[in-house]
Amino acid sequence: MEKIHTEKAPAAVGPYSQATVVNGLVYTSGQIALDPASGQIVGETIEEQAKQVMENLVAVLEAAGSKPENAVKTLCFLTDINDFAAFNEVYAKYFTEKPARSCVGVQSLPKGALCEVEVIATV
Repeated sequence: MEKIHTEKAPAAVGPYSQATVVNGLVYTSGQIALDPASGQIVGETIEEQAKQVMENLVAVLEAAGSKPENAVKTLCFLTDINDFAAFNEVYAKYFTEKPARSCVGVQSLPKGALCEVEVIATV
């Protein structure tokens, strides 16, 4: 098992890795809209935060030798399920190969984030 870390994505805020690679698959930890340099939430709207989340995921996937087109499954969390359509507009620009996905509404996320996404992708 290989642990993945890149300075181009936010550092883990707990006892976990940004991602791990096992048997040709990369499993990312959930990413929220944190700026990698400051550690602060980026944006106030779902669109702004979703874009930062996707950029963070791209950085982690690339550090693992993968890319969004290699995603086989994503898991998305929204603090307001009414943001579903707006979130999808941003998500669709990054996950063009349409991997399997779950998207659920949750009560809250770390640091007041509006969305969080994790990915399983081939390397």
